[in-house]
Amino acid sequence: MSEETLYIEDLEGLIDVFPPDSILSRTVYQDESLKTILFGFQPGQELSEHTASVPAILHFIKGQAEVVLGDEHQIARRGTWIHLPANLSHSILAQDNTLMLLTLITR
Repeated sequence: MSEETLYIEDLEGLIDVFPPDSILSRTVYQDESLKTILFGFQPGQELSEHTASVPAILHFIKGQAEVVLGDEHQIARRGTWIHLPANLSHSILAQDNTLMLLTLITR
C-alpha cells in the first residue's frame, strides 16, 4: 500500500463503547479534499438542526436514527447512505446505539 492509503478493517471497532449523555466522534481521515468522522450515538442523543457549508455524505453503519433533511423525515438504518448538498438543514436523533460515518467534501 502507498503512503496515501488508509486501510481500516473494522470501522465499527473504532467506537466500541457508547458513552452516556454524549455523542462520541472520531476523525477517521482528513486531507485537503475531504474529512471523514465516525459518530457514536446512544438512544435519544441528537445532533440538532444545522447546516454544513460543504456537501456531505452520511452512511449509517449500525443502529437506527430519525433523520430530518430539510422538511423530510426519514428513518436511517444500517446501510442507509445519504448525500447532502451544501447548506441543507438536517438533524439526527438516534433511536438505539447508532454508528454513522460522516464525510465532508471540502474541495
